[in-house]
Amino acid sequence: MCGIAGRVSLTNDSVPALSESLAAMSRIIAHRGPDGQGSWMSAEVGVGLVHRRLAIVDLTDAAAQPMQAYNGMVLTYNGEIYNHVELRRELGFDWQFRTRSDTECILAAYERYGEDCVMHLRGMFAFALWDARRRKLFCARDPFGIKPFYYAIHDGVFSFASEAKALLPFLPSIDTDADALAEYLTFQYTLGEQTLFKGVRQLMPGHTLMIECGRMQTRQYWDVRYEASVRDGAAEVHQRLRALVEESIDLHGRSDVSVGSYVSGGVDSSLIYRLARVRGAACSAAFHGRFMEHPGYDESEYARAAAAIDDGYFHCVDIRAEDFRRNIGDVVRHLDFPVAGPGAFPQYMVSELASHHVKVVLGGQGGDEIFGGYARYLAAYLERSLKAAIEGVAGEEGAATLAALAPNLSALREYVPLLREFWREGLFASLDARYFRLIDRSTDMRDEIDWAALDMRGVFERFAGVFNDTAVQQDGDFDRMTRFDLKCLLPALLHVEDRMSMAHGIESRVPFLDVPLVEYVASLPLAMKFEGGRMKHLLKDVFAADLPIKILNRRDKMGFPVPLKEWFDGELREYVLDAMHSMARRHRSFVNGAAVLRGFGREARFSRKLWGLLSLELWHQQFHDRADEWRRVP
Repeated sequence: MCGIAGRVSLTNDSVPALSESLAAMSRIIAHRGPDGQGSWMSAEVGVGLVHRRLAIVDLTDAAAQPMQAYNGMVLTYNGEIYNHVELRRELGFDWQFRTRSDTECILAAYERYGEDCVMHLRGMFAFALWDARRRKLFCARDPFGIKPFYYAIHDGVFSFASEAKALLPFLPSIDTDADALAEYLTFQYTLGEQTLFKGVRQLMPGHTLMIECGRMQTRQYWDVRYEASVRDGAAEVHQRLRALVEESIDLHGRSDVSVGSYVSGGVDSSLIYRLARVRGAACSAAFHGRFMEHPGYDESEYARAAAAIDDGYFHCVDIRAEDFRRNIGDVVRHLDFPVAGPGAFPQYMVSELASHHVKVVLGGQGGDEIFGGYARYLAAYLERSLKAAIEGVAGEEGAATLAALAPNLSALREYVPLLREFWREGLFASLDARYFRLIDRSTDMRDEIDWAALDMRGVFERFAGVFNDTAVQQDGDFDRMTRFDLKCLLPALLHVEDRMSMAHGIESRVPFLDVPLVEYVASLPLAMKFEGGRMKHLLKDVFAADLPIKILNRRDKMGFPVPLKEWFDGELREYVLDAMHSMARRHRSFVNGAAVLRGFGREARFSRKLWGLLSLELWHQQFHDRADEWRRVP
């Protein structure tokens, strides 16, 4: 994992101050690569690439980047190609390898397969490859968006980078994109190519981008389809699923440096850690963060249980209100955008802890989206089953009856306030409208935001375009919900995973996000994935013997809960009030600062309203109020 950036003229002319602008980009993303830096440019055709290295595989100088090949290709790349050993055997007949690195495998794969090389790469990646023979720039991003790729076009120059902040020097001004802001206020993440910085776009997961003859073209090379094509019995499915998960764990354990694992106390991270330990992936330590000031948020008991295997070593950091005050500004700066909820802060703290012990950390991201781990799936499914029972019609094939759902409804105990609001209006409406309501974070911000100035109809239309995509077979209610989260929520969570680990110069790997595994689960019938409304039951059934009973049977797991309500009412009250006063005083676009101040302190315990508004204000302070600093190119 590393940092990449570059600039390419769209007119084959020289780029003004190319060397200086590349150096500025490299400095901005320096934290992503503490082990080395490099640059390459061809001033006569106006192209330059830079790289910041975090050395994980082949630690020698020969593997440094940008990597130049004998045939005029130059590559800057961020990520890990886990099947590089197999690719080396496959491609070695017509490519003379000079290194042991996975980087060189991308060059060799492009030489043989051209743009289809991405179909042969198994891992996480974002890269830009300059093909001098064709004067073509070829870029790609991995299928799930684990690795970031941002770009901007201004004054005839295409600029790209691992982090959006590295593109700010080349924008005419730093402005907020209104459509992206509407999406952020609704979901606390954005849905498509647009970002909160007007003029900065992201290459979507599973897409390539090509620039040739001054024209830019993007192409989708991968998507997951949900079709219940597997007809095997339970025993065969369990055997196949175990094999796929174990194979992914083995591949993700490949490294020339030390490997550890995050453990939250839930099923996903616990399983990843325990399998990595017993399968010889050299997973030497487990890392966890707890909130000792407020015991109701302390999940370290479960995290310790997950780590109590063989001679595994457990590291835990106590996270306090003062840590929030001291670090939240850096968290926002590293994130580039406010995104995906308060879990980013403890992730930052745990990543800092891990950086003192290892260079690679395994995590459980993706398990909820693949195997159905969010309580809202059960809430929506309960409503659909109730509607079918009242109307006397059958639900989708394999759907659970109300009687089958009943034993599992206690999982919704903590979500009664959400259900009360959810069922207050629109009961039994279309699934897209109902799921939108379940994930809409804006319903308690009616007075704080100038909604009339935002295109909220467009937000729903963009949401529905993803939710109702033909990639899901007809009546695939459960699959539509999980697919939307895989396509939209998960990239936001991976954004946090990438930025918080890279802030401390470590690499985060997510073994559940392996294409063969995801495609297989997507091909299973509903009855196997969501039997009786049991969340994540397939994963739990297959790996029951690998997990402690106290983790396997948990019903109170809440993700990475943060005691924001307690902090904001107590130790951090003045800090947050100062930020809210700043929001009101500076008259932020689309925000009613006076209403924000009037509502301060009235939030429910797990409401994300104040977090969303605070994040937005800190983002404005970091990037908009300091626009002249960010846009300066020495």
